[in-house]
Amino acid sequence: MRLSPPLMTCASCALAFSLLHAAPASAADGDPRFTLRVGAMNIDSSNTLRGNTDIDGREVAFDRDFDLGGKEWEPRVDGLFRLSDRQRLIFDYFKYDKDRRQTLDDSVSFDDTTVPAGSFVKGELKYQIASLVYDYSVVDGDRFDLGLQLGAEYAKVSAHGYADLGDLYQGRFLDDRTDGIAPVVGARLTFTPSERWLINLQGQYLNTSWGSFDDYEGDLSRANAIVQYNFNPNFGIFAGYDWFKLDADRKGSDGVIGLKQEFKGPLAGVSLSF
Repeated sequence: MRLSPPLMTCASCALAFSLLHAAPASAADGDPRFTLRVGAMNIDSSNTLRGNTDIDGREVAFDRDFDLGGKEWEPRVDGLFRLSDRQRLIFDYFKYDKDRRQTLDDSVSFDDTTVPAGSFVKGELKYQIASLVYDYSVVDGDRFDLGLQLGAEYAKVSAHGYADLGDLYQGRFLDDRTDGIAPVVGARLTFTPSERWLINLQGQYLNTSWGSFDDYEGDLSRANAIVQYNFNPNFGIFAGYDWFKLDADRKGSDGVIGLKQEFKGPLAGVSLSF
């Protein structure tokens, strides 16, 4: 994993700003220094594969949706480290790992070729996102907080496909992966209607051209909302909703292939504060 010059510049600026403005002692009186939320997200995904290429002088294009089959519970973690009244470091992690297998119940014959019953096609998709942002509260009220964010986000996507179609074909037909890191910008709204309740809204965006995603061009967007209830200053529970969208194209010598994926669903978990 390599850091791009824009990312190193952003990280250096954020670190310098936090050192210059951080409170010398502790964070706001009564507020925890560190909060960790551990939970899971019930993910529903939608996926679109698109592309175009040139075959014998003719342009061929396709745009097809594909279903990975059913919802999936996956881990989700986020953490907050309070530097001062207005300053925070926020970490988020999300993972999705899904595979699907399609098996042929009856044999199929065409021309002189037969695909036997039991033949199958198997595909696997892995998707990971981790981000670390510096958050500064431009509005810091007793019950309402508005923060702007700047940091780095790491994304990794891999897709694999394997087929066993008798004498027609056996082997891996898809083995593609990419990962990279890029600056990310975002915003946060936090409401504390009472001592025990907290409502948090957050949105983030990055463009692959900002970082090190090889030949991929596109963007990654995310938005989430949670409602948290604290039983005491150290322990609480939360529930909410999370949404991610990846929309990117990769250009090659023989054409363009693109992938659009959306992951969305409810989430729930526990919160620990110290």
